[in-house]
Amino acid sequence: MVIIKTSSAAETGMLGEKLSALLGAGDLICLYGGLGAGKTCFAQGVARGLGVEGAVTSPTFTLINEYYGRLPFFHMDVYRLDSVMEMEDLGYEEYFYDGGVTLVEWAEKIEELLPEDRLDISIDRAAAGEGEDFRQVTLSSRSERYRLLIKELMTFVRPGD
Repeated sequence: MVIIKTSSAAETGMLGEKLSALLGAGDLICLYGGLGAGKTCFAQGVARGLGVEGAVTSPTFTLINEYYGRLPFFHMDVYRLDSVMEMEDLGYEEYFYDGGVTLVEWAEKIEELLPEDRLDISIDRAAAGEGEDFRQVTLSSRSERYRLLIKELMTFVRPGD
């Protein structure tokens, strides 16, 4: 597990952008954090890093947005799901295993459907006194592939910055 602190929405997005340079086909990123934590800022950074052009918005009402850049980018927001059955109706497996990068906001809502091979990222508002825009980003590896990815990311980013 690695903890990185960001001090603005732009920095949170830049972290996503740096991560995207290391992502490959079939990668799954699961985002956790409360409302306004910065999940969508992070996702926008990932999209930029993948070469997605144009606006990237949270698919809160559509559930899944598809974008195309260096790799297909499947951005899911499952906040409004009432059950995992709804996710099954969407054909989520095609996205998880279809050769693109899949990013899931509010991943805790579909925990039982998520493969073990994934990167979990929690984004939390920083402690009192650090400022409204500070975030603590915690990256947790679920497999050797993502452990190595985090290690490589840390050559570009210093924890605690």
